[in-house]
Amino acid sequence: MAPRKLQVACAGLGRMGARHALNFLNRTPRAELVAAFTPDPQEVEWSKKTLEPFGVSIYTDYDEMLKHPGLEAVVVATVTAAHPENAIKAMEADKHVLCEKPLSTSAEISQSVVDVANRKPHLKVMCGFSRRFDASYRDAMARTKGGAIGSPSVFRSQTCDMLDTSGFFVSYAEFSGGIFVDCNIHDIDLALWCFGQDSIVKSVVAMGICAVEPDLRKHKDVDNGIGVIEFWGDKVAYLYSSRMMAAGQHDVTEIIGTKGKIAVNANPHQNLVEIHEPTGVRREIPPNYYSRFEYAFVAEANEFTAACLDNTELPFKLYGAVQAVKIACALQESMNSGQKIDFDEAGRRLDGKA
Repeated sequence: MAPRKLQVACAGLGRMGARHALNFLNRTPRAELVAAFTPDPQEVEWSKKTLEPFGVSIYTDYDEMLKHPGLEAVVVATVTAAHPENAIKAMEADKHVLCEKPLSTSAEISQSVVDVANRKPHLKVMCGFSRRFDASYRDAMARTKGGAIGSPSVFRSQTCDMLDTSGFFVSYAEFSGGIFVDCNIHDIDLALWCFGQDSIVKSVVAMGICAVEPDLRKHKDVDNGIGVIEFWGDKVAYLYSSRMMAAGQHDVTEIIGTKGKIAVNANPHQNLVEIHEPTGVRREIPPNYYSRFEYAFVAEANEFTAACLDNTELPFKLYGAVQAVKIACALQESMNSGQKIDFDEAGRRLDGKA
């Protein structure tokens, strides 16, 4: 008898959603993609050519998709603003959920997702922090936690996208929550992984510029941002985000400890090819985020599926997604207000704001 497969649906078939759908369709042996949802006509057309021939039912109504016979799990990859509603509806329909990051663009709304998950402990609910599944980051964190560099004290990390002249990031900024919520949310999650998931923020301060996309200002956003997070216990994280890298995607992390340093992807490369030209020697780097973390997304899909089928623990706790959004939103606010934001030892803002 053939082993049982997890019956999965993918909600949202944009850039990231389409990749999730194809991973569950082709690269997750213990899962079966049975349904997909999108209200977008172009995405419907793509799905009818790419997914439907393999038995995937296509829906333009999310609630109807949740009623698909035998459906067990939903991958939420819709626009960020729809993440919380889609995730909550799926949980209320008794489905496991893998939700793309962030859970929402506010800590309060993100917490509402966690609250529903807490009421449904039999469900597996995970936020898709893809770098948690990357082999290099897992190696770096294992070495750090194993004491290889002493006590980790300074964390430096960046998420830098290749320049996109199409105007995508300007329109996307209306819904993304801003560059710290969209880009540096990954680096914030890594900092919490490095320093400990229960680390308490002492202060945040941020600044940013519009070097290539001045229209981002109308959405209170920038194309280059710098943020500093101070944690109680004498630890600090320095973050950089950018939308204008000329060569390609460059995401790098350094963990500096009392006895050494670990760096991940300090010198990025697409493969092992070097190009020797009259002007010098160069190597190409990944053009986008997915190219860099392709195999991390595949691991994420397979580990989520295994947790659902085998009732095993997920690799990290959902409440960490709320912590990350809270910090990211504070950085975005600091950048726009020009003010440093301080927190007490319980993590409460000293200015009295939520």
